[in-house]
Amino acid sequence: MQGLSQWLMLVCGLSTVAVRRRSLAVGLATCQALALAGIAIYEANTIDESVAAGALVVRAIALAGLLTVLVSRTRETIPVRASVPPSIRSGLAVGLALILIWLIPVANHSNFDTLQVSFGLIAFGMVIIATRRATLFQILGIIFIENAIALAALGHSSYSSLVIELGVTLDLALIAMVASVFHDRIFAEFGTGDVAMLSDLRD
Repeated sequence: MQGLSQWLMLVCGLSTVAVRRRSLAVGLATCQALALAGIAIYEANTIDESVAAGALVVRAIALAGLLTVLVSRTRETIPVRASVPPSIRSGLAVGLALILIWLIPVANHSNFDTLQVSFGLIAFGMVIIATRRATLFQILGIIFIENAIALAALGHSSYSSLVIELGVTLDLALIAMVASVFHDRIFAEFGTGDVAMLSDLRD
């Protein structure tokens, strides 16, 4: 189950790099977050681990609700076109993922497969942030990197303390929520979530 869930996370991540519709991207991100929570539930053997898994489930549902509300509140009259075509974005994402995975020292990691998926998700998130002009997609990039860090923690041979796991998850989720508030404010001010509109701002 773990391997299948990790592949699902990768497929959702790479698909989000290429898709254009925000609603579809939110659905893919939600699927990825729920797959992460499923891995945590499957591997939970103690009360602390079960609590951490429960926190990931709540986080996935909360982020899905928040992003769905943002999409409905900030409908674009004209689609925000990415500065890079989908095929090139996908190629960059796969290429960066392969480079990051190549840098992992195999001999020092028993959970090499999980680290591969984690670094792949980080690469996908970075490419989304770097190539998408829509603020909502940049929020999704942050969430993908957050999912990658949580997955790496779950794949560690010995669980980190519950406080550290929940702390990292909540900190990054808070960043995504703050970014969501900025997205809403940018849309209210400019009528679009296109970050290119901010390039003309001056002090």
